[in-house]
Amino acid sequence: MIKYIDSKKMGRGRHGWLDSHFHFSFAEYCNPDNVRFGVLRVLNDDIVQAGEGFGTHPHRDMEIISYVIKGELSHKDSMGNTHTLTRGQSQYMSAGTGITHSEYNHTDGELRFAQIWLFPDRNGYKPNYGDYRFKLEDRLDKWLPIATSYDNTANAAPIKIHADINMYATILSKGKQIDFRVSSDRQAYLVLFEGEADVNGIRMNIRDALEIVKEDITITAEQEAHFLIIEMAFDPDRPDCFSD
Repeated sequence: MIKYIDSKKMGRGRHGWLDSHFHFSFAEYCNPDNVRFGVLRVLNDDIVQAGEGFGTHPHRDMEIISYVIKGELSHKDSMGNTHTLTRGQSQYMSAGTGITHSEYNHTDGELRFAQIWLFPDRNGYKPNYGDYRFKLEDRLDKWLPIATSYDNTANAAPIKIHADINMYATILSKGKQIDFRVSSDRQAYLVLFEGEADVNGIRMNIRDALEIVKEDITITAEQEAHFLIIEMAFDPDRPDCFSD
């Protein structure tokens, strides 16, 4: 089963310095039928203008991953971490019992990044921060493991979080194909950040997404296509996820 998510129908937040596309209910976008997909609670595609950013704010009991699509993301938190990441690189936080942080664009150009929140397998973890400087070419025409759970020793992803997920990225050259298997007890959320592609006969454009349940997919890039996929346990408690 596959459900197509049209980016033109997503929630949107425009604040001058920030332009956000909300894949799920967030901030001013409230849709009770689109609150989450499995353990995936938030996926915001944020464009931050030069010299702007998110001031210091708190998080608690959430696993948070930021994936940079364009520009530079500068992070600072209450544990003393201060880091700047560029295209294709990722940072992660286990907010646990509580953390504050800020995210800024200190450059003269736009910053675009995906902000991803995942429910942890339990509350009350000790807060933690890390980042990984992935090489952009390591995802060319193949799936690059980005993140997985601490319990998953079979996945080579360097980022470990407290959630049963597997996250991968690829940049697929024009005309190339790649497959992804979703087993009978799993589901996945696929988002296209850049380019155009065909997935199981479904045409996808920039920011479009697919909810995939118990079905394998084949992606064909019609232009160079930049994808992120988050695979997770099947969630039977969301019976309306394929309703019109």
